[in-house]
Amino acid sequence: MKPLASLERAEAKGLVGILFDLDDTFLDEGALTEGAYAALFRLSRAGFRLVAVTGRPAGYGEVMARQWPVDAVVTENGAIALYREGKAIVRWQTADPATRKSRRDRLSGGLAALQKQFEAVRVSDDSHARESDLAVDIGEAQHIPADEVARIEAAARALGFRTFVSSVHLHLTLDPYDKATGTIAFLRHRFQEDPTSARHRYAYIGDSANDAPCFFAFTTSFGVANLSASLPRLSVPPRYLSWAMRGAGFAEIADALLAQRR
Repeated sequence: MKPLASLERAEAKGLVGILFDLDDTFLDEGALTEGAYAALFRLSRAGFRLVAVTGRPAGYGEVMARQWPVDAVVTENGAIALYREGKAIVRWQTADPATRKSRRDRLSGGLAALQKQFEAVRVSDDSHARESDLAVDIGEAQHIPADEVARIEAAARALGFRTFVSSVHLHLTLDPYDKATGTIAFLRHRFQEDPTSARHRYAYIGDSANDAPCFFAFTTSFGVANLSASLPRLSVPPRYLSWAMRGAGFAEIADALLAQRR
């Protein structure tokens, strides 16, 4: 990983968009800070296409897409995206709605099996707003040790689920997408981006293990300083690392990009 000071002007000027994680990248332990939000407005005014990419639920993404200075919000680790079209909010997803109930039933059954095996398994408090996955709280209202999270994750995979680990949640899903493949598919649908060129035209900012597919997929990638806790789970780290953590790190990265484009 390189310091932000090594970011070159040509690389920054070649970007048309910024993709960014929410929890502990843009948000500080779930809270939206003035510094991070102001940086988002600065990026928007500079002409960047802005897409939040999060494990948070579609119900949260609908509010963000409506109110934040972003072009879209990709939620549930790539499964569902939301964006404004005029005054309406449009939803993108490829999963057949007819299979939604059967998938939810399988997820609920798997959760019940995990709860019998692990006392610590509790659904996240945002689960009511989810459509494609379930999230186990591992670092928000409670903190589960990493070795216990690994055992729960292994048991979930043995039940046939795909899993993603963020700084706050262990996600269980039956959908085929991760943050990178879901986002690239959405960029093609919404903005007619070629999937190969999109990897060079968009930068990604993140902090945790479920950001790993995006650190691998996008040529220009950034981590905020608290990413160090997730390094053991990253086969490919981000290209650049901020000095500051969480929202302050996001603002630092935003300012570095803007400085190189002036």
